[in-house]
Amino acid sequence: MVDLIVISNLRLRLLTRAKMLSTRRETILKSIVGQYIVKAVPVASQGIVSDPELRVSPATIRNEMAHLEQEGYIIRQHPSAGSIPSDKGYRYYVESLGDIELPLTEQRLISHLFQQVERELEEWLRLTAKLIAQLVQNMAIVTLLKPVNCQFKYLELVSLQESLALIVLILRGARVKQQLVTFNQVISQPELTTIANKLNSVYSSLTSSQILAKDIELSPAERQLTDCLVKIMQAEDEKEYEEPYLNGVHFMLNQPEFVSRQRMKSLLELVDHRRLLKIIDPEGLTTQEVQVVIGKENKAEVFQDYSVIISRYGLTNEAAGTIGVIGPTRMPYGRAISAISYLSSVLSGMAAELYGRETV
Repeated sequence: MVDLIVISNLRLRLLTRAKMLSTRRETILKSIVGQYIVKAVPVASQGIVSDPELRVSPATIRNEMAHLEQEGYIIRQHPSAGSIPSDKGYRYYVESLGDIELPLTEQRLISHLFQQVERELEEWLRLTAKLIAQLVQNMAIVTLLKPVNCQFKYLELVSLQESLALIVLILRGARVKQQLVTFNQVISQPELTTIANKLNSVYSSLTSSQILAKDIELSPAERQLTDCLVKIMQAEDEKEYEEPYLNGVHFMLNQPEFVSRQRMKSLLELVDHRRLLKIIDPEGLTTQEVQVVIGKENKAEVFQDYSVIISRYGLTNEAAGTIGVIGPTRMPYGRAISAISYLSSVLSGMAAELYGRETV
């Protein structure tokens, strides 16, 4: 699994670093990043001179660029070459963006498009992946809702034979699980009802780990049932994601970074093997806040040429999914962050409306 950088913790360190850059150097860095994102060619000092926020000589700009290179924000092959941002430079740029919102006209268009599709979560996710890919011109990936540490809601026990019963376990989120259990003794329906009432009382709203930690006196039959319940819930928690919704691979392949056949082959192999899912596993995503992972912030070497922008969506304490965009580190971060932020809110709201729940 790719380790995620938790932006809330990282931001404090980045802001501390940010104070080390003068206003002039920050302006020059932002200009370099902005131009490189658009043009995909190294930025020369002449390309920065025309910035209206800078009223200094080309020599001063070259001197400031040398400092930025020394501090690791930009990379140059040699002193007279143009500059490209490093991962550190991109990170500074992202942290300096502040709050960004998708233009209102695009928000209205997206809302209209969602109203045109069927009221089914799968259709919404398919449309979301398509919209993100088009808005950011990179690859989008969206996962289905997955239970978040499923919680016990209600238990029924139905006698089938003298020592055989059917467990009907209802979990939060209206998920129903059934399993047969064979007792070591004869148990009547009234006895099963009494056991179910007791377990309903003591296990209500608990997760499997909380049930295991519950210190209560149980009969052998109650203990056997508790073990079955825990195993059912643990199996539900450990379920893997179903195939995600992918869109925009062709946008990625059109990026200059994928001109080489080797880079193109590497990307296609990732998509074919669904290894991209490892990037957006929601472990570490605890809120709907957008998170950004840039280049070598990804611990897995295979992903260190990419940036990932992700967010969680879903239903509070019940189920969550993840939406994200994947592209080269030369990515339109402001555009991607605003698109992911808005669409995660849209999905959460629509899922809550559909299921009558509170959003994350």
